[in-house]
Amino acid sequence: MAERMGFFTDTSICIGCKACEVACKEWNRVPDDGFVFQATSYDNTGALGASTWRHVAFIEQQPVWTPDGGAGERGAETGDPFGIGPDGRWLMSSDVCKHCTHAGCLDVCPTGALFRTEFDTVVVQADICNGCGYCVPACPFGVIDRREGDGRAWKCTMCYDRLRGGLEPACAKACPTDSIQFGPLDELRERAAARVATLHAAGRTEARLYGESPDDGVGGMGAFFLLLDEPEVYGLPPDPVVPTRDLPAMWRWAGAAALTMAGAVALSFLAASGRPGGAARPWRLR
Repeated sequence: MAERMGFFTDTSICIGCKACEVACKEWNRVPDDGFVFQATSYDNTGALGASTWRHVAFIEQQPVWTPDGGAGERGAETGDPFGIGPDGRWLMSSDVCKHCTHAGCLDVCPTGALFRTEFDTVVVQADICNGCGYCVPACPFGVIDRREGDGRAWKCTMCYDRLRGGLEPACAKACPTDSIQFGPLDELRERAAARVATLHAAGRTEARLYGESPDDGVGGMGAFFLLLDEPEVYGLPPDPVVPTRDLPAMWRWAGAAALTMAGAVALSFLAASGRPGGAARPWRLR
């Protein structure tokens, strides 16, 4: 197994250019999303899906209005100068498959179409996928989906073909601000922690990491983020848990229950055979 590779997305320097979306589609030949303009946002893709492997979210936050009718600054009470000012603010983030350490989609796939690569990423083999859809609800982030008119499941591969050739993924290559950083996961975690410390020292105390900890509900993510607000603001679950986490314990309980039932049945037969004439009485037709 090669060194585990991953993404660190620093949303504090994302400019919403969507170069990553375009590069992903061009390299992986991902079809268009229908070019449906979202009336409430400049976001034209809406969410991750079978034909959107990278999604740049545009999150507009309105100013906080004070009781006297003025527009106050969010964070004024805590002395945070980087809160939502009188004109509001935009948060932008390039979302992607998390390539979880404990991947529910991988656990439930009945055909082996989903597999873990030598880079510890999770990839769908479209030629093996039978379109059963079990992987769709197994993802706690709503990443994986089946393509309309195709039926098979699709998602980010972290440009597996490029990794095998020693190249970085197309999205990270195209990012003009280095908001999307690619490399060995352990190095990215160290870099991310240093970046948070720098932001905190600059007064941006709302900066936090999401998905970097191996102790979270998915065992740590292969693609994690620096956020400037709560995860829910970005459409991310605050405490993601892989749905298949309890499967081993469930199987153990099921096995124990089956053994108990088998033992009870065996005891009932032994008890019946031990009664006077119970086992020796011949069967006869009446």
